[in-house]
Amino acid sequence: MSAPYAPPPPSAAGKDRTTLWGVLGIVLGLLCCGILGIVFGWLSIRDARRYGQSQVLGWLAIALSVINIIGSAVLRATGNYPIDGL
Repeated sequence: MSAPYAPPPPSAAGKDRTTLWGVLGIVLGLLCCGILGIVFGWLSIRDARRYGQSQVLGWLAIALSVINIIGSAVLRATGNYPIDGL
């Protein structure tokens, strides 16, 4: 026997990826890819605004990514970059 009504659509809470984007932004921003860290930080901030959550992880990801980019640029400019091929 089939149900008389269709099941309700999945809730929006299941699509909330604020923490995922923020953590990915922090990890990638610190370890290797500052640009990806900024992108994931922005995605975290966007989702946090959409779902009414804290934006701290997103802003932290962006800040750490910018620090990584500036630090790498300074090290390359002074010739102290640890990896010669990059």
